[in-house]
Amino acid sequence: MILFKNCQLYAPESLGQKDVFVAGNQIIAIDDKLESPAGYDVKVIDCKGLRMLPGLIDAHVHIAGAGGEGGPASRTPEMQLSHMLEAGVTTVIGCLGTDGMTRNLESVLMKAKGLKQEGVSAWMYTGSYQVPPPTIMGDVGRDISLIEEVIGVGEIAISDHRSSFPTTEELIRLVRHARVGGMLGGKAGIVNIHMGDARNPFKPLYEAVALSDMKPTQFLPTHCNRNDYIFEDAKTWGRNGYVDITASSYPYFPDYEIKPSKAIKELVAAGVPLEHITMTSDACGSLPHFDEKGKLVKLEMGYPKSILDEMVDAVEQEGMKLEDALKVVTSNVADILWLHRKGRIAAGKDADMVLVNDKYEIVHLAAMGQLMVEDSVMLKKGSYER
Repeated sequence: MILFKNCQLYAPESLGQKDVFVAGNQIIAIDDKLESPAGYDVKVIDCKGLRMLPGLIDAHVHIAGAGGEGGPASRTPEMQLSHMLEAGVTTVIGCLGTDGMTRNLESVLMKAKGLKQEGVSAWMYTGSYQVPPPTIMGDVGRDISLIEEVIGVGEIAISDHRSSFPTTEELIRLVRHARVGGMLGGKAGIVNIHMGDARNPFKPLYEAVALSDMKPTQFLPTHCNRNDYIFEDAKTWGRNGYVDITASSYPYFPDYEIKPSKAIKELVAAGVPLEHITMTSDACGSLPHFDEKGKLVKLEMGYPKSILDEMVDAVEQEGMKLEDALKVVTSNVADILWLHRKGRIAAGKDADMVLVNDKYEIVHLAAMGQLMVEDSVMLKKGSYER
């Protein structure tokens, strides 16, 4: 049991100074003043001067590695637990990505299970860039309904030279299977869409919605800040559907990417409801740049900390309220993906919290009620980390 005293609580809403009591893996009580129950061994942490935030949710991470666009030597490694903790991330959603040919979903699933065993929370998408997508049990709906960790399909590539250019009918069929699988499994059954550089990139999604009874909110298109024209289109799509901003690629491609913190503010100013916006890192995914002839000329890799850095920049540089910027990486993600115990500091929710100082440096971090960072020292690392 842990009693956090004197926190400036952002749940993500600003609730002022509060005490937060944690027992086991969940939050038990929040009040102006709480005392340790008599007769129990309770760790008391004085958090005066610190802000308590919900553990961040990074909903697009290549947890088992990705890449390969530059040949076998360009395959990226698995994500390490420490990469999550240094980012304030306590929950990840894993995905396969470009390589649905030499990599497999079973590896993503086992990595998700491994992260859970190490103390954080992890789910995954079935499928990859390709359509028809690879699956574990032969159908995306079966994967979603029967496998605990699978919550949707993705990332399915459209409007990209690496995609399989699915037809409208194929997209509709995929979305329907995902939706039914979600209904049967009590999950969101959402389809995460990789948006490429082609002009009019949202056209396949508009056509799928127009020719079916699917709503725009059945899709979660990502990389919507990768260039100026897709970002302008995202401002229209986002009024009725969801928009995901990719954080990790901006430092590497500033000439044509929209800075994530700026993108969040501009989307809201354009009339996109804040609740429709999420931000993810694309961590451990390769970040390739191809020239006009299609030749790979640059390759980088992303990290989860990018979503923390860009969330802070949304506050410090763009003037957003902390509680609004926080929603993009906490409660919005939890609501869209039906992660009902995540994304908020409230009684009955999972005990995932990050305590930061006035410079947004992580001082304490708890995941599922277990202290992972204390007094700025990382207490736990992954199984093979030094």
